[in-house]
Amino acid sequence: MADYSRQVKKLLKSKGWTKIRQPRGSHEIWGKDGEIVAVPAKLKNRHTANGILKLAGIPKI
Repeated sequence: MADYSRQVKKLLKSKGWTKIRQPRGSHEIWGKDGEIVAVPAKLKNRHTANGILKLAGIPKI
């Protein structure tokens, strides 16, 4: 299975999103212009990855 976490983080960073914090759990919090999205450390499902990107306003993988 592929891990989409690295691709999602790379796309977020390229669109101006920044990592806000790493909470105790396995998710990273990214933000831009008052919006936030949570990105899991291990993202195995392409549909979940595309859902995160949709929330961020970025086209699908």
